Amino acid sequence: MGVYIIAEAGVNHNGSFKLACKLVDEAKKAGADCIKFQTFQSKNLVSRNTQKAEYQKDTTGEGTQAALLKRLELTYDEFLALKVYCDKVKICFLSTPFDFESIDFLNTIDMPFWKIPSGEITNYPYLLALARTRKPVVMSTGMCQISEIEAAINILRKNGTRTIKLLHCNTEYPTPFEDVNLKAMQTIRDVFGLEVGYSDHTKGIE
Repeated sequence: MGVYIIAEAGVNHNGSFKLACKLVDEAKKAGADCIKFQTFQSKNLVSRNTQKAEYQKDTTGEGTQAALLKRLELTYDEFLALKVYCDKVKICFLSTPFDFESIDFLNTIDMPFWKIPSGEITNYPYLLALARTRKPVVMSTGMCQISEIEAAINILRKNGTRTIKLLHCNTEYPTPFEDVNLKAMQTIRDVFGLEVGYSDHTKGIE
């Protein structure tokens, strides 16, 4: 079986639908199977005074998380249009939800699976909401201990998820090459008996 490549668009559209479509074009040109965005309502994620992380300050200056995230939002109508555009250019559309409203919305779009980010793997209400949709799950495991991965898998399986794939992930941005530790994929596969992959945060294309 071949490797399934997901191009991470994330919020690199900077809140621009036109740029989001350009990212779709570039992902298709690069040969990716899928392009993944992030769907959220900033008002549901952070308090008004939460400061940016240091790596965010380095690239976007001072300010609050709320203001940053608000600038990076696309509307639900724009996500619907993005799905249509992805279908047109023949690349799979995917988006990770970050709040319950966005889970409900994305569940109305024909996405083949949910992508769970590392930061939500111990968010049990979030996992429960996704599991109840009965869609397959691809889950990143950055910063996680084996016991935390196991607990997440148990919640998903007990509440409707039948298919789970796990991604080894290092959540340092960017990840130094000496910390990549690709053999962690073998460990995760051996412990859980599931298909595995890699979520990459290194610089460059290597």
